[in-house]
Amino acid sequence: MSIVVTGATGHLGRLVVEALLAAAVPAEGIVAVVRDEEKAAPLAARGVRLRVADYSAPRTLAPAFRAGDRVLLISGSEVGRRVPQHTAVVEAAKAAGVAQLAYTGVLGGPDADFKLADEHKVTERLILDSGLPYTFLRNGWYTENYTENLAPVLAHDAVVASAGEGRIASAARVDYAEAAAAVLTGEGHLNKAYELSGDTAWSLAEYAAELTRRTGRTIAYNDVPAETLLSVLTGAGVPAPMAEILVDVDKAIERGLLAATPGDLARLIGRPTTPLAETVAKALAS
Repeated sequence: MSIVVTGATGHLGRLVVEALLAAAVPAEGIVAVVRDEEKAAPLAARGVRLRVADYSAPRTLAPAFRAGDRVLLISGSEVGRRVPQHTAVVEAAKAAGVAQLAYTGVLGGPDADFKLADEHKVTERLILDSGLPYTFLRNGWYTENYTENLAPVLAHDAVVASAGEGRIASAARVDYAEAAAAVLTGEGHLNKAYELSGDTAWSLAEYAAELTRRTGRTIAYNDVPAETLLSVLTGAGVPAPMAEILVDVDKAIERGLLAATPGDLARLIGRPTTPLAETVAKALAS
């Protein structure tokens, strides 16, 4: 039995591998499924085994899994193409007879009614219909979704969004990675769904205030109409379909759909989730 991490060189995937190693999983017991073997060379140098496969090339996925493997399917990054990609992974995992298929979905699962959730909901249904033992990791927002894009905020001294006074129970990406490692290495997680989010929900006005406190500059929160935000995003080069999805996420935040704090994430990782202030400080320092 191996623990298999798909998308292992991505932002979340590499952190999951690090979490597995930190949990004393032998490197030879970890398999990193990657598209680019050269990009994964640092993992191979540490003893992690590599299997080269591509979500968009189903024939490459058959050799990626073995009977009895515990597999983490990290959702694809190509919004709009994820259903066929995930279907290929699920079919390959079923054919191989894996012992667990964990999937990184979205907070709220079937109750999430915003566009970005659509492909996640379809994927969960695919996994349920496959009959495979599953674990649904319904990830909330990553704090890094904001802190990794600070340049325009600092250039204009403004957080521009269309989320009103909505709150976001985000956590650091490493928190979600540790949760994934916990369900891949622990027992009692099969056929369960976890609603994963930070311990404390915050508003974008509070985020702007934290940036103000940390930088010594006055950072405003500019809550703009959805149409204005769409123009801002497309004007910055975001493709229109993705810009529409991002605006729709802001409206979901305004409706409270990313504010839930059920505590599953902290329970899985055995510690409080990373506070907003800590991730902001780290981003500014870098």
